[in-house]
Amino acid sequence: MMRATSLPRAAVPLFGFARLLRRHGFAIAPEQVSGFMQAVTLLGPRSMADIREAALATLAPPPDRRDEFEAHFQSHFYGNASAVVEADADQETRIKDDGGADDERIEAEQQQEGGELSSVLEQLSMRDFQRDDDRLAAFRRRLSAALPARRSFRTVRTHSRGKLDLRRSLREIVSADGDVPSPLLRRRQTVPRKLLLLIDVSGSMKLHTADYLKLAHAALQGADRAEIFTFGTRLTRITTALRIRDRDLALARAAAQVDDWDGGTRMGPTLLAFLSVPRFSSFARGAAIVILSDALERGDHAELETAMRRLSARAFRLSLATPLAGDPRFRPETAALRAILPVLDDLVDGSSLAGLTDFILSLARPAPAAATLWKRVS
Repeated sequence: MMRATSLPRAAVPLFGFARLLRRHGFAIAPEQVSGFMQAVTLLGPRSMADIREAALATLAPPPDRRDEFEAHFQSHFYGNASAVVEADADQETRIKDDGGADDERIEAEQQQEGGELSSVLEQLSMRDFQRDDDRLAAFRRRLSAALPARRSFRTVRTHSRGKLDLRRSLREIVSADGDVPSPLLRRRQTVPRKLLLLIDVSGSMKLHTADYLKLAHAALQGADRAEIFTFGTRLTRITTALRIRDRDLALARAAAQVDDWDGGTRMGPTLLAFLSVPRFSSFARGAAIVILSDALERGDHAELETAMRRLSARAFRLSLATPLAGDPRFRPETAALRAILPVLDDLVDGSSLAGLTDFILSLARPAPAAATLWKRVS
């Protein structure tokens, strides 16, 4: 997001209002903030009502939080602090975006070689990663070639099996004084699909989180396009941190960014928060999405089911890797798993790095749908 110090004086209160909403858990992308300011400019504005309407249209508060939005508007622009209605902490999903603000510093660093039960209670803590042997080197080397591919709209020159490149052919004819040269052809380029990893860092996943972060770091180093998010009671994008080549430094940076290690889990709300930010949602379009979680959703699973259906509609392939599947007796029998199983392409064992790397490297190969496969097992 832009910085207030670089804005015109008149725009600072508008930026401050958007920042206030983000601080209270509203899902607002940087482009929405820019749209808000542009809308106010177009409207004049002639009154505070114009600013309010521009905020409603561009910042798009959810209907169930409209009263809270109004209270923050009154507080910020009118100084009416008594109007503020605090959201229930257990229902608030906070989003933390690394935003790529430190890309230049991280790019320099890249050159260096160098829970037993799920809970809805939020617990903030830090995590320290210990160094161990890098078992992911082979995975990193093979990943780019192993990912599913798609046909890009960009074209490349080819000597056979392509379509006529009319523009280049006409240039060749003109340069050859009307002689007809050999036909010049182009074909659509084939590029790897995006890889999106969503990592559960709640207390029930504590034994596996360190390995998952190491896997994510290797994936970012090996894939042309990959995105990494963590979720528990909050949603955090850690892609920029994990782009650092040195794994220890990258994991330490990621550990500092994530606030909700080993706490509770609100899988449905955090995935819906991911989808509510246009920039994040675009990461899922046409991607191979792998969710690393036990999917132990407490209470009503309606939000989780909604989020998974929307993710499935956007994704090329949607997979859930759960460490619970490492037990031969495991069956998807919880209400949440039964609800989301029909929209999953894969429900696989996420209890070991070896199994996970083999699975991700096989994403380009077709496999039976998760519901079909687990119906046979059951």
